[in-house]
Amino acid sequence: MHVLAVIHGARSRSGVFGEAVEARGHELEEWSLAWGEPPPRPLDDYGAVLVFGGSMHADQDDRHPWLREETLFLRRLLDSRTPVLGVCLGAQLLARAAHAPVGPASEPEIGWCDVELTAEAADDPVLSGLPSRFKAFQWHFYTHGVPAGAIELARSAVCTQAFRLGDSAWGIQFHAEVTSAQVARWLVDDDAAGQDVETIGRATEERIAHWNEVGRDLCGAFLEVAERVGAPV
Repeated sequence: MHVLAVIHGARSRSGVFGEAVEARGHELEEWSLAWGEPPPRPLDDYGAVLVFGGSMHADQDDRHPWLREETLFLRRLLDSRTPVLGVCLGAQLLARAAHAPVGPASEPEIGWCDVELTAEAADDPVLSGLPSRFKAFQWHFYTHGVPAGAIELARSAVCTQAFRLGDSAWGIQFHAEVTSAQVARWLVDDDAAGQDVETIGRATEERIAHWNEVGRDLCGAFLEVAERVGAPV
């Protein structure tokens, strides 16, 4: 199966999700609408799409005009019921494509934050394997509403952390894909909103190995859904 990774710059890549794709025998291809080029192959050739984070915000069309094109692209994925999983900015853009509002969160979430699954996550094919409460790595200033018809699957004290729309689209606000190298780079290069980066770095050293297993399992569960969709009848 060909899997498309929609990226938004060099700092937010596939991480351990790429490892999960490879482990299941699939091929991952990275692409960005900001490049101004079509995807490496026709969209119908992809069995699944992963949409990752980025330093821009989901409503900054004035600074990044291609965000409008990406919204339409994601709407096409939703209409065709192509399996898609959005992460952080990717989840916000997926919600926007489904006509939900996006905007600044009441406060940023940077570092390791508490997340709790909703009761509806118990039988979700992608998130049901997660603990009912867990520490998740976060790096976001924006949030989104739950799209009409979607099911909220997880929350933090600040905002929605996961949703499912229909039987083929998921969004997660937390960074389940992130590696220790990515975190180290973000702590140096990105806006940490006044958080203690040394404390975040130490917590990451303690938690990242387990968190990466969680991320691989989550992505693997999503890919299993995509494999069922693409299996011959």
